[in-house]
Amino acid sequence: MITSLTLFGLCAVLGSVVGFLAGLLGIGGGLIIVPVLTSLLLWLKVVPDTSVMLVAIATSLASILFTSTSSALAHHKNNNIPWHIAPWVMGGVALGALLSSFFAALLPEDYVRIIFGISVLLIAYRMLFSKERAEELVKLPKGPLLSSITALMGALSAMIGIGGGALIVPLLSHFSIDMKKAIGCASACGIVIALFGSVGYITSGWHVFEFSAGFIGFIYLPALFGVVSTSWFMAPIGAKATHHLPVKVIKRVFAGLLVIIAIKMLMS
Repeated sequence: MITSLTLFGLCAVLGSVVGFLAGLLGIGGGLIIVPVLTSLLLWLKVVPDTSVMLVAIATSLASILFTSTSSALAHHKNNNIPWHIAPWVMGGVALGALLSSFFAALLPEDYVRIIFGISVLLIAYRMLFSKERAEELVKLPKGPLLSSITALMGALSAMIGIGGGALIVPLLSHFSIDMKKAIGCASACGIVIALFGSVGYITSGWHVFEFSAGFIGFIYLPALFGVVSTSWFMAPIGAKATHHLPVKVIKRVFAGLLVIIAIKMLMS
């Protein structure tokens, strides 16, 4: 009981940080939730080493369902979601997330950790070294092709426990979608990635952990409730802050933090 309460409190602090970042940068927060929650679960000895990454990823995705919903509602109120393309993008990421969550549960723990670390390094590199393009606009692909591209992003996002914003925002920006619209669309995509990814992790982990121990599949409920208890309220604040804070500067600072997290994860 004490362990669960301690984890709940620590995850509440974690949730306030990732909720704000979800609204500000259009990310679901999994890039921070997964490594931090992995460390907490190991420290408190909640799950064995062989399952800790899957539990952290599944719990991260479940929390992103709430965080992204709050963030998306705020962006919708600010007219920052491009609904003329959002259904195609969301349909693609939903399919990819559902399929990859089943596949991730079959991989050895070390493989999942390496995939997470390398993916985070690549995302951080993209954030740090991306430049504003001055060339002519790149035409957005038609619906089915756009869904196929985003399905791959949804698959990777669910596999490493993120909401997809770190992948979807650069993609839409490349196709000349306004940055704020891209962030808003990424927030909406985070909902479906988290929903379909969570279904996969619940199903694949149903016989691994018991509900009486606080689990639904691979999702650990005390950690989930802790993160959500604060992230839901902080996401709208982050969304409003996009109009006042230097988002580009914050993104680069955040990318530097991701590099540290990824290296630690790969070396652990």
